[in-house]
Amino acid sequence: MRRKGVNYSKYGYIFTFPFVLAFLIFSLYPILYTAVIGFTDMKGLIPKPIHIMENPFQNFKDLIFDNPSFRKSLFNTGLLWITNFIPQMVLALLLTAWFTNRRLNIKGQGVFKVLLYMPNIITASTIAILFSTMFSYPMGPINSLFQTLGWSDAPIFFLQDKTTARGIVSFIQFWMWYGNTMIILIAGVMGINPALFESAAIDGANGIQTFFRITLPSLRTILLFTLITSMVGGLTMFDIPQLFLLGGPDDSTLTTSMFIYGQAFKGSFMYNRAAAASMLMFGIAAILSGLLFYLMRDRDAAKLKKAEKKYRTEKAAQAAVREV
Repeated sequence: MRRKGVNYSKYGYIFTFPFVLAFLIFSLYPILYTAVIGFTDMKGLIPKPIHIMENPFQNFKDLIFDNPSFRKSLFNTGLLWITNFIPQMVLALLLTAWFTNRRLNIKGQGVFKVLLYMPNIITASTIAILFSTMFSYPMGPINSLFQTLGWSDAPIFFLQDKTTARGIVSFIQFWMWYGNTMIILIAGVMGINPALFESAAIDGANGIQTFFRITLPSLRTILLFTLITSMVGGLTMFDIPQLFLLGGPDDSTLTTSMFIYGQAFKGSFMYNRAAAASMLMFGIAAILSGLLFYLMRDRDAAKLKKAEKKYRTEKAAQAAVREV
């Protein structure tokens, strides 16, 4: 007799159902509701009947053309992200090359990795208090160090200067996240076939050639993941600028997330404007993600796929001609 097989696929749906339900309720529904609010006149602390505006894109137009605060927050967000992401990636790649170099055979890697990753597990509020104390005015560790070394005759108000304030916020973001990026890249390197490195060593490739010709190309997918997650994290930067400087001085560290929070939950409770700003940031993130996917694509695989498609088309055309 033929034995009846067991269908295990249903258990996969059962186990994923809680996540799907939570996603629909706590993620998809808020996103769709936010998108709808962006086209309405919803505002005020007490909920009122809302309706779609005569010009549905009025909120978006006001933000882009008539709201200098939003434009400034957008500029600050991009600047803070770039100034912390570039050194973060450079240092993470250098540390990855150092830790994964078989010739160096670094001892005690686990201890180093834990120490370098540790800033990422410290809460943002703790880090904000730490750096506020370090750069406090008129007496603080940094000011005391500068005066002891003779670099400054008078205390410096670091947190009231736009350049230094932005620099400190960028450094905090870099310091918090380079360890996380390093761990992800090291995990990616560990997944590369060791035979590739052995072949490169036999062919006489040095460490730099191996890193740029084998390691980096093999990390394309991991790098794409790191770039996109970092970009999304940079566009949604909120905790450190909010807790550390409250967007000051003179809105020099005001980010788009802080602007959205201020519009929705402070003052006039402009939920429609906050929702419109959120959807603009969603659109920017989607466009940049698509651009990264395009730039990081496997060009050789794309050319091969295009050639295969062309070959199938020609074969189909030839078959059609024969039939005629």
